[in-house]
Amino acid sequence: MFAWSLRRKPGRKVGFLLLVVLSFLVLRRLDWRTLIPLWLRHRQLGLTAGVQNFMLEDSTFWIFGGSIHYFRVPREYWRDRLLKMKACGLNTLTTYVPWNLHEPERGKFDFSGNLDLEAFVLMAAEIGLWVILRPGPYICSEIDLGGLPSWLLQDSGMQLRTTYKGFTEAVDLYFDHLMSRVVPLQYKHGGPIIAVQVENEYGSYNKDPAYMPYIKKALEDRGIVELLLTSDNKDGLSKGMIPGVLATINLQSHAELQSLTTLLQSVKRMQPTLVMEYWTGWFDSWGGPHNILDSSEVLQTVSAIVDAGASINLYMFHGGTNFGFINGAMHFNEYKSDVTSYGTPLPPPPDLLPKMSYEPMKPSFYLSLWDALQYLEPITSEKPINMESMPVNDGNGQSFGYILYETTITSPGILRGLVRDRGQVFLDTVSIGFMDYKTTQIIVPLIQGYTMLRILVENRGRVNYGDNIDDQRKGVIGNLYLDDSPLKKFRIYSLDLKKSLFSRFAIDKWTSVPEVPVFPAFFLGALLVGSAPFDTFLRLEGWEKGVVFINGKNLGRYWNIGPQKTLYLPGAWLQKGINQVIIFEEMVSGPMIQSTDIPHLGRNQYIH
Repeated sequence: MFAWSLRRKPGRKVGFLLLVVLSFLVLRRLDWRTLIPLWLRHRQLGLTAGVQNFMLEDSTFWIFGGSIHYFRVPREYWRDRLLKMKACGLNTLTTYVPWNLHEPERGKFDFSGNLDLEAFVLMAAEIGLWVILRPGPYICSEIDLGGLPSWLLQDSGMQLRTTYKGFTEAVDLYFDHLMSRVVPLQYKHGGPIIAVQVENEYGSYNKDPAYMPYIKKALEDRGIVELLLTSDNKDGLSKGMIPGVLATINLQSHAELQSLTTLLQSVKRMQPTLVMEYWTGWFDSWGGPHNILDSSEVLQTVSAIVDAGASINLYMFHGGTNFGFINGAMHFNEYKSDVTSYGTPLPPPPDLLPKMSYEPMKPSFYLSLWDALQYLEPITSEKPINMESMPVNDGNGQSFGYILYETTITSPGILRGLVRDRGQVFLDTVSIGFMDYKTTQIIVPLIQGYTMLRILVENRGRVNYGDNIDDQRKGVIGNLYLDDSPLKKFRIYSLDLKKSLFSRFAIDKWTSVPEVPVFPAFFLGALLVGSAPFDTFLRLEGWEKGVVFINGKNLGRYWNIGPQKTLYLPGAWLQKGINQVIIFEEMVSGPMIQSTDIPHLGRNQYIH
């Protein structure tokens, strides 16, 4: 921690004094941050934007940054990723702060483990990196709902990213908590944070002219004193600027640099240029190719930006993984959800962490979804309830995973309704098809007597960018109709697939895997690690679509339509000996699970 501070203090006597005071604080169990401002009174100006250059105090400063999202990297690997950033010659870390992960339920905050923002920022400082913080509240980031909590959508009149009272009240409470953690980490308080972003790419949204001034004031009122900046792409740059805030640009190629810089100077006069996001790659969607940039094009664009005297941030330096269900989606002409992997890291000079292939694993036990329902408590409702409005999680609704609807029918017909995002329809336990954005009706064949109609709906990820983020409620939206009659009397099961869910499945109720399993189903097996655990990649040949859990941690989705063919399994999440593996498979199981020391992210497609 203090190695970072010492490198910036003149003279050994000052460094020795800091160590003495640190030792005193440790012995007295005091908070070292309370005294830092007394030692660093020369830190008055911080990062400022001059006519042509950035200045850090009275020295010219260029930002050479890279983005790493702490919530997409196992905490055990934070140091490794940050050291690689430092080794590449970068001096600044940028990271988003995901509101939806930090406040999963209204008023209940989580900054522990992999979400320990303060520890991540202080680790960056220890390594010798400055920090630009991008706290949102909306962050895009290809994360579910752009980082906004799904419980906001319980309000039927919600207007996200506006000064709508229901939204600003929630933001105010969140910022009250978040900024109390962030303020001591600012440069002028002795920390590494040299700048803070005001929201994210609002010019492309631009629904409320009062919104960005509100966010700026919300930050300042809570003690943010460092340089404020906005960040916009070519579609929103002219509309995203606000007085008193530095405008920065996001781009894909060097061809955009001159036009965006000229636009900035025409509106803001002279100011230093910061490419807040130089997109070093692109995200992938299920069923598409694996998008990459040619390394020569990356070199050409970075060189052009630096030669122009601009500062730059590589987005992303290291992409990481959408563990669990945190991936976002896009919905313009059609709905496309993002894959589990998030970006490809630039090749760093230090040695990569070792990878290993383990012995193939064959699941030993099985529990069909239908048998598992006896361990769950359904919600009874006259009409379908969407996921966010489910009376679960202390009234905060369900954020991620699946939701199962059951009702009884007595006749065939045409089933109609809006299902978000993908619903598998069953008669009793027999699958008869899928409903989604394109398929809004399905034929229910001839049945005899009372039959259970079931729809298993998957939330594949809420849109993180676009004008329709208010319309991201999941599950069955509105009524379900059989012919023209609305169906009634539902039993609804929340299947969020949290660790607590699996604890309800009594171990003696799992059976040996049958020759012909009934799907959907859970499969239980063990991955044997004989030596020190290393990173690996799971390959599910023969499996179709589902989710993998290792020792209770959700690795994310797999789907045989690609492009991604492997799931990243951090060695830090393994233990020597037996590791529990649970797979939730929707349709078809394979004979075993293989591991490989090489990731397979799919067929490459160069971005143009």
